[in-house]
Amino acid sequence: MGKVKYIRDIREFFKKSPIVDINSLKRFINRKDKSYINLLISNLVKRKEIKKITKGFYTIHEDPSLVVFCFNPSYLGIQNALSFHNLWEQETNPAVLTVRNVRTGLRKVFDRNVIIKRLPAEYFFGFDYYEDGDFYLPYSDIEKTFIDMVYFKEYIDKEVIKEFRKKIDKKKLKSYLKKYPLKFRKTALEIYNPKH
Repeated sequence: MGKVKYIRDIREFFKKSPIVDINSLKRFINRKDKSYINLLISNLVKRKEIKKITKGFYTIHEDPSLVVFCFNPSYLGIQNALSFHNLWEQETNPAVLTVRNVRTGLRKVFDRNVIIKRLPAEYFFGFDYYEDGDFYLPYSDIEKTFIDMVYFKEYIDKEVIKEFRKKIDKKKLKSYLKKYPLKFRKTALEIYNPKH
């Protein structure tokens, strides 16, 4: 298989997947010479045909939210999910919640800030794949977005609380909260429905 054939195959591979990791690319090309594949990738990045999202992951797309696929298992949540579910109007940076043991905090992806937060495995639930632009991306549902906001001690203003109250399925919220310690449950319910 010649170099041109490799490049053509790699381009096709990138068209079929929102992100590509270097290991799947090595399996796809099925070449023992890993430095050759690294060189091909490096040349495609230099020619701006593909972009590096994070170490070992590349894409042909511009959407920084695709970073969520680099930290599987993971989903997009907190303020990012607030915007997605139309609970507030503000533009937000992608916020990835993962159970992986990775460096948390701010990262730059395509000149945009991306927030990475780590979640204990027992709290990894309450998300689904939603159509967002050209992709189906994993976002926390409204109930889990609220719980994660409380869990990570994110500020929730009164207007957003009102929106949560309009849209939250209370039964679902309570069933989710059963997975958390009693003290946290009480805190979350007090924030959701403060006593005046």
